[in-house]
Parts: sequence; structure tokens; C-alpha cells
Amino acid sequence: PGHRDFIKNMITGTSQADCAVLIVAAGTGEFEAGISKNGQTREHALLAFTLGVKQLIVGVNKMDSTEPPYSEPRFEEIKKEVSSYIKKIGYNPAAVAFVPIFGWHGDNMLEPSTKMPWFKGWAVERKEGKADGKTLIEALDAILPPSRPTDKPLRLPFQDVYKIGGIGTVPVGRVETGVLKPGTVVTFAPANITTEVKSVEMHHEALQEAVPGDNVGFNV
Repeated sequence: PGHRDFIKNMITGTSQADCAVLIVAAGTGEFEAGISKNGQTREHALLAFTLGVKQLIVGVNKMDSTEPPYSEPRFEEIKKEVSSYIKKIGYNPAAVAFVPIFGWHGDNMLEPSTKMPWFKGWAVERKEGKADGKTLIEALDAILPPSRPTDKPLRLPFQDVYKIGGIGTVPVGRVETGVLKPGTVVTFAPANITTEVKSVEMHHEALQEAVPGDNVGFNV
């Protein structure tokens, strides 16, 4: 949910994502609220780009509540506005798939919708090649998986360090390069302290190894 109270959760999740799906409501007044000066559409798109999410898909949702329902001009208007905003942030709109959907009934989610015969599909161009399709799931399948630099030395910037009674010191952060395993001997900069990692956890579950992109806590 996009409520202000949950923005911290959104940032935590986004900080380890490779692709974002920006959901925009197509209803009269709803889209306008989201794209307004302090609107959620703007805020979430900006946060995603700022946190390093380089790939974006835009789902134009609630197509049933446009005037008239399933309106092509409304979809095109939203596509134009959102394209111009995400371009200002730093995304290349040509590489972003825009899909008109109605999530409640599953229109254009997994299968092409009969309600929007005007929609001939989405198409993206990027230096790694072109892709096209009709549905949201096809847009997700067309994401380019980033290479995970597991062969490089371990580098893990901290977000925070917790002192937990009975466990000890637990630094938390995202693995950028290399691999972190229990038993690894690590060095902390700038203090230059070396110690052994006792355990690694992600979302309260023990991990045998953490790779680039994983947001983890580890006990030292």
C-alpha cells in the first residue's frame, strides 16, 4: 500500500529490487492526484530511480473506471504524462512497458483482454535488444536479469547496526559484491577491525550464503 505510514517499508523493499512495477490508477481524479506535486506516483517513481532500480514497468490500472470505461484516449493521456515525468527523473520511456490493466478481473494481466481491442500491445527498446508483448506478465518476463558480481571481493555498506541482547552485534545492509557466509572473516572499515561472521539472516531466516542484492543482517 502506498500510504505515507508505509513509505519506510517501500524504501526497504525497493532498495533491493531490480525492477519496479509502477501502478497508476486510471480513474478520473485518481491519476491526477497521483501525478500532482506531492502525489504518490511521482514519489514512488523518484524513490525507485534514486534507490538504483533501473528497470521500470507501468501498469495503468482500473481501466474499467475511465470515462467511458476502457478508454484508449485516457490510456494514451496517462502514458504521455507519466513518460514525460519519468524521463525527467532519469528513466528512458522507450525502455518502459505501459500496460492498461484491470487487476480485479485480470484484464491484460496474464492474458490479453477482450475489453481493450484497441491495445495492440507494448514494445520496448533498449541497448540489449527489443521486446514486445500484450500482458503485464510478459512485461515482467522481459526484464533483463542483472549480473550478480559474486566473483569480486565482499563489499557490504551498512544501513544500521543493532545491539541485540543475548545475540550481540548485528550489522544490517545490502551485499553489493562478493558472497557473505557464516564463518567468513570480515574486516570493517574505517576502524580496520577483523572478526568472524557467526550467522547470516534475511527476513528472520538463516541463510547459508548472501549474494549481491540481498538485504541481510549478520551476527559478529
